[in-house]
Amino acid sequence: MADAESMQEWEARPVEMLVEHILTRYHAPLQQQLDGVIAAADRVEEVHADAAECPRGLAELLRVVRIELMSHMAKEEGVLFPALVAGRRGPMLGGPVSVMMREHEEHDENLARLRTLTNDFTPPADACGTWRGLYEELARLDADLKAHIALENHVLFPRALNGR
Repeated sequence: MADAESMQEWEARPVEMLVEHILTRYHAPLQQQLDGVIAAADRVEEVHADAAECPRGLAELLRVVRIELMSHMAKEEGVLFPALVAGRRGPMLGGPVSVMMREHEEHDENLARLRTLTNDFTPPADACGTWRGLYEELARLDADLKAHIALENHVLFPRALNGR
């Protein structure tokens, strides 16, 4: 989750800067990050299919996560963010914000599924480098998504709704 200091820092900056930060720091790299973990998960599941600790279904879950995140970000980038950058704030954004918040809850549920399937991103002691790297990247993805969601839920969305 984003730390309190950075959240306070973003509270003081213009909404337009916050939107740009979210786009460049979180949205832009996410497709490539997801493509990488999906490819690694495919490889681990293929090579280690017979291992008891193999995270069977991980690649498929990651494909679902990618579809849902890409759809979510398209809505933010196509509706909510342009409205905010254009200076629109207040109750009129309640509908789009409530949709985004609900989808954030679904993303949190998917992150919990990923943690369960991967034993909290802890590879087996004898895991190969690809498996270890996959879990390290998944831990980064988890941390980034949590920080991204926290920044939107606790800073951007309240400012959008309160007219700041």
